Amino acid sequence: MRVELDEPKCVAAGQCVMASPEVFDQRDDDGVAILLEEHPDESLLDGVREAVAICPAAALRLVEQ
Repeated sequence: MRVELDEPKCVAAGQCVMASPEVFDQRDDDGVAILLEEHPDESLLDGVREAVAICPAAALRLVEQ
């Protein structure tokens, strides 16, 4: 699985960081999301799926390879 972040869509809500802090962080200057782990471990996928589902800007995507 691969996580995709569309930075221009991000509204800096931080929901992804709360759902999966091992995979997402936020920039200090503007709060836009940062992808820490493009290919997260299987054990982190539940949190990533939650982050994708609750992102208010639909800026996240989980791609099955």
